[in-house]
Amino acid sequence: MFRMGTNDHEAIRAVLDGNTDAYGVLVKRHSQSLFRVAFRITRNESDAEDVVQETFLRGYRKLEGFESRSNFGTWIYRIAVRCALDKIGGRRGDDSSRIADETDPEQEQVQVADEAAGPDRLLLSGEIGAMQEVALRSLTITERAAFVLRHMEDCSSEEIGTALGIPANAAKQAVFRAVQKLRSRLAPLRVKR
Repeated sequence: MFRMGTNDHEAIRAVLDGNTDAYGVLVKRHSQSLFRVAFRITRNESDAEDVVQETFLRGYRKLEGFESRSNFGTWIYRIAVRCALDKIGGRRGDDSSRIADETDPEQEQVQVADEAAGPDRLLLSGEIGAMQEVALRSLTITERAAFVLRHMEDCSSEEIGTALGIPANAAKQAVFRAVQKLRSRLAPLRVKR
């Protein structure tokens, strides 16, 4: 059995030397962060789980090509982003018909300060969450991924560009376009003062 405390590079060397248990250490160590980004891109728990599995499968197959001077976490994260983009790209054609099925108002609702919110506030929160979901789904795949990576994962333009396989300037433009589209779509929600 391979020790959990082993660093990523030692685990990779062990896997390449034939110790498949060592890959389990990498899976346990990085699964949570990969699930988080996959869920934020796909907006679906089942799809995010599929993305994580596919990511680690692709990572295992490509492990011989991993360059030890780079960070495994960054490398596998980029694979996860690509897998998530593949996942939403594959279902893009039927996105609009699946929005109602996939939107869970309880999961997507905006949190309110009053813990004892009345039914009208809960209904409004659910509607706001559904509008946010529709707005996010209106973005192109690249825009949504760039927005998620920048504003939810706090990645730099360079990191986003690397993850998406585009120049940093193009990543910055994708984030900008996403923000503009979301502002436009969600403008009716703005509170007038």
